[in-house]
Amino acid sequence: MNASLFWNVIAEYNKHTLLIQFVLLSFIAISIIAAYLKHINFLPKIALGISCLFIGIVFFLYYGTQPIQFFFAAPLYIVSGILFIYEAKINKADAIKKPSIVTSILFILVLLYPAISYMLDHKYPFTVLLIMPCPLISLCILIYSCYSKRNRLLMLLLIIWGMTGIKSLIFNVPEDLILLICGFYGIYLMIAAKSSEKGLLTKQISKEP
Repeated sequence: MNASLFWNVIAEYNKHTLLIQFVLLSFIAISIIAAYLKHINFLPKIALGISCLFIGIVFFLYYGTQPIQFFFAAPLYIVSGILFIYEAKINKADAIKKPSIVTSILFILVLLYPAISYMLDHKYPFTVLLIMPCPLISLCILIYSCYSKRNRLLMLLLIIWGMTGIKSLIFNVPEDLILLICGFYGIYLMIAAKSSEKGLLTKQISKEP
């Protein structure tokens, strides 16, 4: 897939889905507010799940033109969407925590995605907006990091896409370095979670008679 095809998919998607993108972004924002103020903790996962399904089905299956979009990207987003909704159901009471300083800084960076894209001379409809594959996965990693319980398969899928941020050097998408940073942050979160589990297990064993 060359850079021209990559940007043409973005342009076609933007031209026909701008209103839906706004609705989905608003849903994500409202769900986060509701989680913090009304303790509807599962709602952000639902919003992210629906958004991932939308990207998988619409961006990749409908507007996509290449096999890698049909057979790699679309399944990854569809499975991620299903897992987010599944997580919302089985971990309904898992409270969303306040973001850490690092997470907050990365949130600001991700929210600047469209502005950075525009400043890099990617004018609309070639601008990378927030309800697109890379900014959305970045948001998914950051929002999911605020939960105590995280599905390992889901985190792995998010990280895999995060690592595709390396394409910023291939397709002239410097803004996707943000995705790559979030991908590495996801790796850090998984390692930290694993280390924490080992620490708890060691403590439990040491307490046994």
